[in-house]
Order: sequence, then structure tokens, then C-alpha cells
Amino acid sequence: MNTEETKYQKAKERVEVIKNFYIHLIVYGVVNLMLFSINMIVTPDGLWFIWPLLGWGLGVVFHALSIFGSGRGFGTDWEERKIKELMENE
Repeated sequence: MNTEETKYQKAKERVEVIKNFYIHLIVYGVVNLMLFSINMIVTPDGLWFIWPLLGWGLGVVFHALSIFGSGRGFGTDWEERKIKELMENE
């Protein structure tokens, strides 16, 4: 594979990762809106929908940081650096 093909492949993979994050975010919003609606209809005096909203929301935040956090966490940049490091050490 030449340099242009490699760059294209990496860009394509990055777009796929970003697309998957946006799908995750949309599903999070739709499901939690449904949970809110069910909560307000069935038991409006107890706000239990907050717990899945917060728990899943934390997952969405970590997902976003791994993608858009520019080197924070274990994103694709970290993977590339780690692969190069391991290759150099062997």
C-alpha cells in the first residue's frame, strides 16, 4: 500500500469511528426521551429516569473523550503510538 492509500484508509476508519459515536449519541437521546416519557406517565412523583440517563451519559462522555479527546485515554492515536513503541522495542 502506498502513502495515499494508507492515508485514505486511516481517514475512512476515523470517519467510521465518528459516525458510530453519533449513532450512539442519537440512540442515547431517543432511549432516554422514551424513559423520561414513561417515567412521567407511570410514576411522575418519582424521577427514576435520571439514573439510566446519568449512567449511560457517563459512557457517552467517555466515548466522546476517546474520539475527540486528542490523545487522552485510549483512542486511535494512542493505539498508533503504542504499536510504534512496541515495534521499536522488539
